Amino acid sequence: MRLLRRRAVPPSPAEPGEVLVEAEGVQVRLGGREVLHGVSVAVRAGEVLALVGPNGAGKSTLLGALAADLTPAAGVVRINGRPVGEWSAPELALRRAVLPQAATLSFPFTVEEVVRMGRAPHAGDPVEDEIAVAEAMARAEVTGFAPRPFSALSGGERARVALARVLAQRAPVLLLDEPTAALDLRHQELVLRLCRERAHAGDAVVVVLHDLALAAAYAHRVAILRAGRVAADGPPGAVFTEELLSDVYDQAVEVFPHPRTGAVVVTPHRPA
Repeated sequence: MRLLRRRAVPPSPAEPGEVLVEAEGVQVRLGGREVLHGVSVAVRAGEVLALVGPNGAGKSTLLGALAADLTPAAGVVRINGRPVGEWSAPELALRRAVLPQAATLSFPFTVEEVVRMGRAPHAGDPVEDEIAVAEAMARAEVTGFAPRPFSALSGGERARVALARVLAQRAPVLLLDEPTAALDLRHQELVLRLCRERAHAGDAVVVVLHDLALAAAYAHRVAILRAGRVAADGPPGAVFTEELLSDVYDQAVEVFPHPRTGAVVVTPHRPA
C-alpha cells in the first residue's frame, strides 16, 4: 500500500503582537564550549529585533538556534508556539526564512534560479511563484542581472540576491545574519527599510547587526549580547546608553539624539 506524504500547510496570518519565535533559557555548546548561557528572547509579529554585541558575543549562534539550525543543550526554541523539533523541515521552511552570513553555491545557477529556490517550500501555484520571485528581485534591486550566473556577481550583489531568495520564500519569520556586511551605504539602508516593511506587513524580523546606528534607526527592539548572555533588551532609546555600550564593547562611546529625527546616534568617543 502506498503511503501519501502529508503536504505542509502554510501558517495562518499572525495577530499583531503575537509571539512568532522565542528562545527560553537556551544554552548552546559548540566545540565543547558553552556559547550561549540561558538566553531568552521573544520576537513578535510586526517588529524588528536587532541582535548586537561585540565579536564572539553569541549573536549568530542565537540566530542559528532560533532558525532550528543549532540544537540547544538546554532550554527550548519555539516557532508559532511549538518547539521547533515538533515541526517537520517543510513546515519550518514555511514559517521561517534564514539568510546566513555567506552565500555560496557549487553549481552555476543564474540569479533568477537562486531567487526561485525560495519558493521550494510552497506547493506551488506557478503564477504565484512568478509574482513572488519578480517582486523579491525588484525589492532587492537585482532584476537587472536576473540572467547572470550567481558566481559572477560581486560580494554585495550576491548578498542582495540571497536576500531576494529569503523575501521570495514569504515566511512570516525572517532571520538575517549580518545582511548589510558586504553592502554599500545605499544598499545597507535598502535592506533595513525592507526589514521594516516586512515587520509593518506583520512579519517578525530578527537581524544581526554590527552597525549600532542602523540598529538604532530601524529596529523596534535591540538585544545586546555579551559573552553569551543578554545584557539588555528593549527599545534602542532605552538600552543604548553610554555607560552600558562602553562597558559591553570595552570602548568609550557617545550617545546623543539626532538633531533632525531624534533617533539615537552612537559614535566612538574620539579625543578632540
